[in-house]
Amino acid sequence: MSRQYIQTVTGQVAADEFGLILPHEHLFTDLRGPTVPGYAQGNPEVVAQVMEPYLVEAHAAGVTALVECSTLGVGRNVPVLKYLAHSTPVRIIAPTGVYRQAYIPPELIGVSAKQLAEMWIGDLTQGMEGSDVKAGFIKIAMSDDGPTDLEVRNLKAAAAASQATGAVIASHTIRGDIAMKEMDILESEGINLDRFIWVHANAEVDQSYHRTAVSRGAYVEFDAIGQKGASQDELLNFTLAVIEAGYANRILLSHDAGWYDPSQPDGRPVGDGIRGFTALIHEFIPALRKHGLSEDMIRQLTMTNPAGAFALKT
Repeated sequence: MSRQYIQTVTGQVAADEFGLILPHEHLFTDLRGPTVPGYAQGNPEVVAQVMEPYLVEAHAAGVTALVECSTLGVGRNVPVLKYLAHSTPVRIIAPTGVYRQAYIPPELIGVSAKQLAEMWIGDLTQGMEGSDVKAGFIKIAMSDDGPTDLEVRNLKAAAAASQATGAVIASHTIRGDIAMKEMDILESEGINLDRFIWVHANAEVDQSYHRTAVSRGAYVEFDAIGQKGASQDELLNFTLAVIEAGYANRILLSHDAGWYDPSQPDGRPVGDGIRGFTALIHEFIPALRKHGLSEDMIRQLTMTNPAGAFALKT
């Protein structure tokens, strides 16, 4: 069998060379929206001064790679990601795609699904925004009561780009019924659902949706580990339930943590500031062990699954 590869900011790396991968985090995010003056602007060296300590800490704890999920509409900054990738020991995987309807840049509203797919294929195979940095996956998002017509267009563009490149599609989706609609649309476009990640599946408390998603081949991502206000016991129960159902190979675990906020003078988000990337290792994995999970199973959840999800399937 030929080796599979993951596209990082600094180049392709064989999937079997990674250790623990965090499949949903943020390093630089701007939630003000793409029409605000100064949107997504930041000096890479200044950003690095703030974010490098968190990446160094994560690497020391055992993190080998981090998937940056801030796409167009919520602050993707390619120069920042390139600088961090070259100045820190953690490999970074960057997104193409676009966020949900309220955050779609005006210049992308009127384009067709085919045109959008061609843009994203270029990001994945040639480089983003005229750089040599290639995206490693496709990130989209659904409105909480979606999908809207534009979001369906995005789904179809993502399907075409995935089919052309082998890249996985990760979608911010809060409700289980919307995730089901997404999967229906993707399958109708010819996508095998092992190329789909239901991001924020933990926001849906009806576990029947989790079971349906994994039985159809999709990944469910429980990505509020260490997050204030998110029940860690609930995340643990969700994880154990999917394992007990026989679908351990469809689970992804992450923090949805970070990040540098360019709207703030010190880059730290208002409120809780920057969350680091180690709660999975220091808190959640020990809790899994207490529930009897083997080291092989923990490697499955934190290494094998994300490597398989983000490997380019060609």
